[in-house]
Amino acid sequence: MVEHLQGYGVLRSKKVAEVMETIDRAVFVPEGTPAYVDSPMQIGYNATISAPHMHAMCLELLENHLKPGMHALDVGSGTGYLTACFAVMVRPQGRAIGVEHIPELVESSIKNIQNSTAAPLLKEGSLAVHVGDGREGWAEFAPYDAIHVGAAAPEIPPALIEQLKPGGRLVIPVGNIFQDLKVVDKDVDGTLTVRSETSVRYVPLTSREAQIRGY
Repeated sequence: MVEHLQGYGVLRSKKVAEVMETIDRAVFVPEGTPAYVDSPMQIGYNATISAPHMHAMCLELLENHLKPGMHALDVGSGTGYLTACFAVMVRPQGRAIGVEHIPELVESSIKNIQNSTAAPLLKEGSLAVHVGDGREGWAEFAPYDAIHVGAAAPEIPPALIEQLKPGGRLVIPVGNIFQDLKVVDKDVDGTLTVRSETSVRYVPLTSREAQIRGY
């Protein structure tokens, strides 16, 4: 999978390639599904795991904010795959937090992580997944050097801007029918710079009830 992404020029970072080889995607996708195909997959509860090329893109966009000792937040953590990747990048002394509003997905993501090479990080507490409304972030371990959102918001949630550390970066899909992957940088003085990286198609960032209902 990693070689395929490198061959297509999607994956250029050596560090990101190493992390995607360390965390085996097969542990995180539903049993019987082709783990390494470059497409998103349904994981139940009207949620998906993103395609590998999107994971690679987001990891590269956040790479300089996922250095050892840094704090990372993964909103809509789903299967736990990207949260585990973050945890590997920020170790030692760093912290990676996943927030997911479907309790069953939180439970299954913890099992996935326990079956992966990130299991020791879960045990020591530097990697954790919580049930919560990701639109509110996770204030306990804020501010975050890196925040990733795995679902499309109609607009950028203020709580995530607030919990972004000065010098940090937020990567979030924004839009309804037409969506852009936005890269939000917060300068040391708190000034925000927002740019569009690419057009994307994500499930909506919404309430638990609306998601289960089918939006």
